Amino acid sequence: MKHRTVYPFTAIVGQEEMKTALLLSIVMPSLGGVLIKGEKGTAKSTAVRAAAALLPDLHAVRGCACHCDPARPELYCDACQERSAEGKLPQEEVPMCVVELPVSATEDRVVGTLDMETAIQHGRKAFEPGILAAANRNILYVDEINLLEDHIVDILLDSAAMGVNTVEREGISYAHPARFVLIGTMNPEEGDIRPQLLDRFALSVTVAGEQDAESRVEVIRRRIAYERDADAFAATYAAEQEQLHTQIVAARQRVANVAVPDDILGLAAQVSLTLGVDGHRADITLIKAGIAHAALAGRTAVNAEDLLRVSRLVLAHRMRRRPFEEEAVDWSAVDAILGASA
Repeated sequence: MKHRTVYPFTAIVGQEEMKTALLLSIVMPSLGGVLIKGEKGTAKSTAVRAAAALLPDLHAVRGCACHCDPARPELYCDACQERSAEGKLPQEEVPMCVVELPVSATEDRVVGTLDMETAIQHGRKAFEPGILAAANRNILYVDEINLLEDHIVDILLDSAAMGVNTVEREGISYAHPARFVLIGTMNPEEGDIRPQLLDRFALSVTVAGEQDAESRVEVIRRRIAYERDADAFAATYAAEQEQLHTQIVAARQRVANVAVPDDILGLAAQVSLTLGVDGHRADITLIKAGIAHAALAGRTAVNAEDLLRVSRLVLAHRMRRRPFEEEAVDWSAVDAILGASA
């Protein structure tokens, strides 16, 4: 069966906040992931799957199911640690990918399993990798994330917090790194998401259908063209895709050296205090998102404009609200603080 050509990311009409959030997470995987909320038919899943074509290659240990980073031996899985004791491990370039976690996935499918018969008979660990192993250093995508079983949510929370997945059975354990970019999509009409999981997302965006008639016509025109000849349609956006891919690769190389002036740190703290968000995670995430935005823009220092552009993505889901309160956030104070400094 022929592989279906994915809809190009650069062909998506509108939805600028969603596209920005996805790009920031690709540029800085340690940022913390993206939650995309919206009604059906607003290109949520299309955008996530389309982002796969923009992902850079990974430098990984050859043959490792977890794509362990040769430059980070302290993060090797148990198998790579055993192999490294025998000498230098072979390396390879592998493309990053989007690994999907179905809402119906069982715990064994997510965390992986241990073959106890092999362990007992041959005295060695035989680990069957799960979704978390495949997702290491990649994007883990969960459609309808609000419908995930609670025990699977707990596994994701533990892995996101520790960066490690440990499987234990009958006194035998196997550990591997589980550092992934978590991207979830959901339709709020189908239920809410657990607060503990919501807080783990660095960025959150709410999408809706285009309200401009001309934009809606363009959505229809492009979708029909894609369905008639996906390869030809993708070819018309190949140059834009390559340009964006190059921009992302350059931004990933630049991000570690982006400077954050003290006055920018002060602005981030001032914004969080003004909005009354809880804890310090919002401040830290606002700065990290600003770093990723600056790197993507090709700059070497964060400015107030960067914070302004990412503020809604970072802070909208962190606002302190009373039960059953759903009123819109007043962003005028944030715009005044950051706009005056831009």
